[in-house]
Amino acid sequence: MGKLELLGSVELFEGLSPDELTAVESLCYQRSFQENEVIARQNAYGDELYIIQDGFVEVSLESQAGRKVIVNLGRGQTIGEMSLIDQGRRSATVRALSSPTVLLVILQEDFEKLCETNGHIGYIVIRNIAADLSFRLRQRNLNDIIQG
Repeated sequence: MGKLELLGSVELFEGLSPDELTAVESLCYQRSFQENEVIARQNAYGDELYIIQDGFVEVSLESQAGRKVIVNLGRGQTIGEMSLIDQGRRSATVRALSSPTVLLVILQEDFEKLCETNGHIGYIVIRNIAADLSFRLRQRNLNDIIQG
């Protein structure tokens, strides 16, 4: 599966036209990581979106009590979507689980420039981020209600 086909399968880019996906593809560069290598560290500032092209990553939260694995992610899944919006602190640590783990990387600054020239891309991506956040918030609220 090529980069363009991969991007077309990513939920974040659902609704973009083939030409718009090509424009997003032009922003992507590849980075490879080895097993256990940290990709993004919790509380560090982030300005990159990562799309898993090959391999697997582990998302974990670190606290004084230790490390808690939240989820493992694979091909076509994304990390750092919020970095496209606010360049804030990372909410979790992400490590490569396999060697090599290959990621497509999009810099926030490059994505912002693309959105300035094609507002539809920005609208679709931000809408998709908002839909995902709404889903997660509803699930969390339901879980809080169920658990008491």
